Amino acid sequence: MARDSGTKLIALDIDGTLVTYDDVLSDAARDAVAAVRAAGHHVVLASGRSLIAMTPVAAKLGIEESWIVASNGAVTARLDPRAETGYVLERVETFDPEPVLRMLKEELPHARYAVEDVGIGFRMTELFPEGELDGEHRVVDFEDLWAGQVTRVVVRSPGETSAEFHEIAARLGFDDVTYAVGWSAWMDVAPQGVTKASGLEMVRAALGVAPQDTVAVGDGNNDIDMLRWAGRGVAMGHATDPVKAAADEVTGSIDDDGAVAVLRSLL
Repeated sequence: MARDSGTKLIALDIDGTLVTYDDVLSDAARDAVAAVRAAGHHVVLASGRSLIAMTPVAAKLGIEESWIVASNGAVTARLDPRAETGYVLERVETFDPEPVLRMLKEELPHARYAVEDVGIGFRMTELFPEGELDGEHRVVDFEDLWAGQVTRVVVRSPGETSAEFHEIAARLGFDDVTYAVGWSAWMDVAPQGVTKASGLEMVRAALGVAPQDTVAVGDGNNDIDMLRWAGRGVAMGHATDPVKAAADEVTGSIDDDGAVAVLRSLL
């Protein structure tokens, strides 16, 4: 694996990259993150998780002051222990969810729908399985989901496959939003043009890091734009072929602590 020099911006996905799908963070991963930060590099967590689901991971990593890209790029914040919430919102991208919700409801009448309330939790048509979404959960009527602008829409429909979700999105022609399909029947819908890459580009500019000094590690469909954006994009070994194709290189899987090998190569 290539060795690099100079101050880097290292963008790290969380689930399936830093932590296992059972939410376990290894000692090796925690130590590797601490080592690259001690060497002067900027570690930026970039996840589909909401901000309040990311701050506990930052705390486990000992990161008190850094940038964070949440909700697949719709929310960009700075961790600040002096702030009442522990962070300062720097940019929040929103959109009107009504049109896309109405279209999806026609295709997936039995799906569960949720919209994010930043820093609070989610409004949803029915409760999601425990552990899938963080924060406060408020069950509301479907029409109440578009009571205002939102950062994202979450769709969960166990009756469909990931491939079927892609087909539905293509058929509906989502031209005015950005969407990402998860491993299972899960879809995140964000404002048009908003991805982890768009959030990270704002962070890169703020930190004054050169484009070629950016590194990104991820494993999911929502990481594809981020891996293409990075000067050095690294896909996890268990990622799907489209994710690997977007990367410059492939590391080990989450079971092999593949992200740790990338971090160590920066020391």
